[in-house]
Amino acid sequence: MKKILALVSFLLVAAACANQPNSNTPANSNANMTASKPSAAPSEADIIAKEKGAWDAIKKKDYDGFGNMLASDYIEVTDEGIFDKAGIVADVKDFNLADATFSDWKMLPIDNDAVIITYNTTLKATYKGKDVPPGPYRSAGAWVNRDGKWLGIFYQQTPIILKSAESQTASAAKPEKSAASPAAKMAEAGSEPIANEKIVWEAFKSRNYDAFAALLDPAFVEIETTAVYDKAGAVKDAAEFDASQFALSEWKAVKLDNDAALVTYLIKPNDPKADQERHTTIWANRGGKWVALLHIGSPAMKPMSNSEMKKM
Repeated sequence: MKKILALVSFLLVAAACANQPNSNTPANSNANMTASKPSAAPSEADIIAKEKGAWDAIKKKDYDGFGNMLASDYIEVTDEGIFDKAGIVADVKDFNLADATFSDWKMLPIDNDAVIITYNTTLKATYKGKDVPPGPYRSAGAWVNRDGKWLGIFYQQTPIILKSAESQTASAAKPEKSAASPAAKMAEAGSEPIANEKIVWEAFKSRNYDAFAALLDPAFVEIETTAVYDKAGAVKDAAEFDASQFALSEWKAVKLDNDAALVTYLIKPNDPKADQERHTTIWANRGGKWVALLHIGSPAMKPMSNSEMKKM
């Protein structure tokens, strides 16, 4: 069933692409980013229309059209791992969409050549003949202007799981951690998103939440299964877990443009019984300072044992 969850997410970031003015990216910065004139970012209505156009393409089984909506370096983060463009286009052919409904659309501009879109969705669909869980899901995607064409470059979704009354009470009654010793000055974030994310985790481990807050844009959004947080909420939530109890691996970075990049990675708890998660952060240059704009976490599927693989 988790496989089904993973394979529906590709739908949400792709979009029907209309021509836009060319980007302002130097020709030697990236193979997908050629020199051009400054452009204007699309409106939220434009991005919403493109997202819905992608759903229509999938519903009509227009797989070539769907593929043309994705950047060549597109990635999608699912419970099973990271899918590239070719992998997603291949998997969509086993997906049959009857209906999809959306709500709570929000666009977060990165710059004139990149934007973030978040929203909720419910589905009526099947994958390989099996019903897809309807959700609802929280979704986050990123779009980039490549040679005047707006293309999907990233998508990740997480199921919405409401906290029970017991868990909310337990969280409220949780004692505060002891104050940390005076923290050393943290390194500054830069254009390398993997290095930036490691700085964040060092701030967590040293309980230097002021340093963590300084790494977040005022408009920062964090999306998790149980809640959506603004900057203040994210800083408060970070103080409620022990970062030393997790190992980080499977790092991958993607450059959106000269002033934005994302990093995605696997979080594995030291407790083998605890669930693994995949997390992604989008970083952007704001007036010469690199800050985080979006963070999303979602469940990750545990690797199958040898006995489970033999049964397949």
